[in-house]
Amino acid sequence: MNQTARNALLLMLGSSIVLALSLGIRHAFGLFLQPMTHEFGWGREIFAFAIAVQNLIWGVVQPFVGAFADRYGVKRTVFLSAIAYALGLLLMAHANTPTALFLSTGLLIGLGLSGTSFAVLLSAVGRSVAPEKRSMAMGIASAAGSFGQFVMLPGTLSLLELFGWSTALLVCAALIVLLLPLSCMLNENLSNLVEDSAKLPLSSVLKQVAAHHDFWLLSLGFFVCGFQVVFIGIHIPAYLLDRQLPAQAGTMVLALVGLFNIAGTWIAGWLGGRYAKPHLLAALYFLRAIVITLFFYLPLSTFSAYAFAVAMGLLWLSTVPLTNGTIATLFGVKHLSMLAGIVFLFHQLGSFLGGWLGGLVYDQTGSYSLVWQLSIVLSVIAALLNLPIRERSVTFVQHPTSRAGTDL
Repeated sequence: MNQTARNALLLMLGSSIVLALSLGIRHAFGLFLQPMTHEFGWGREIFAFAIAVQNLIWGVVQPFVGAFADRYGVKRTVFLSAIAYALGLLLMAHANTPTALFLSTGLLIGLGLSGTSFAVLLSAVGRSVAPEKRSMAMGIASAAGSFGQFVMLPGTLSLLELFGWSTALLVCAALIVLLLPLSCMLNENLSNLVEDSAKLPLSSVLKQVAAHHDFWLLSLGFFVCGFQVVFIGIHIPAYLLDRQLPAQAGTMVLALVGLFNIAGTWIAGWLGGRYAKPHLLAALYFLRAIVITLFFYLPLSTFSAYAFAVAMGLLWLSTVPLTNGTIATLFGVKHLSMLAGIVFLFHQLGSFLGGWLGGLVYDQTGSYSLVWQLSIVLSVIAALLNLPIRERSVTFVQHPTSRAGTDL
């Protein structure tokens, strides 16, 4: 194995571990909703709004963090972001007011996630391998994030039951500190990336990308993904408790989502190397609409909740390697972290709305029904948005025309 291949393997391995820890902890936040709101007498909207702020901050800063990673590399990006993430968890463990919760869970953890999650790490993985292997490599790294979710959820629940929510968060902070030495594995050779976009000022690249209508269709579809996964991830434990299912059911549902998402993201990466990725995305969103409809309208039981978790797990983060792979196919990899960050901003706007709206609607109506129904409608819309996307490489030009919406 030559040095280039060895560095690519280490980068994929290191990125997988970072994603497993970062996203594994992040997906367990829904377990803290009930113990924290009960202890401090908050409504569910307060905790949901803090998570919504987290997703909004994460999305807003993601393009800038992505641009930093494109220029200075993923190693520095992960190192700095892990500091913010660990500090946010440390402060969240001592948050006893809504303001403290918003600053820790919302601001600091949102900043930390921007450099330790998909947009940055999958872009680095995509740059390190040949184009024909890109979708598969991204799928493998995405699956690692799901494995972290599967492992961290039961582990976090055990910590909550044995030591309480504050100590559980301190343990999570200690795990994130491990990302600091781990970032040393993430070596990139950015000097080898030579594309049409490398010859242009960044403003010209952004102008040409903004004129490409498929970029916006992809972004709007990803908005729906964010809405659904954060609403479900944060509120389904409480939803199942409200419907008289045991507390362990919510944790098991999220764990099963993580377990089967390992297979889902791997399969999506494999399929993305063989079929049109936008068409696969459309199929995924249509399937989500069917799965959510069956779960919401059929009688609820522990079995149906677990069946829903298995089905949603196969569809959960399968959108990520397909979305990032489509961006790489359209616009190349030179500015992939930044462009993926812009698309991810739409995902996080959806995440903000899904997380916050779930708490707001519940506090106002005592039910999540409206948000479940909205999730079904949005799935169909996302599928229709992805169908017309054409997966072909864009040629950047020195003096782009001003015609918006044309292929470049």
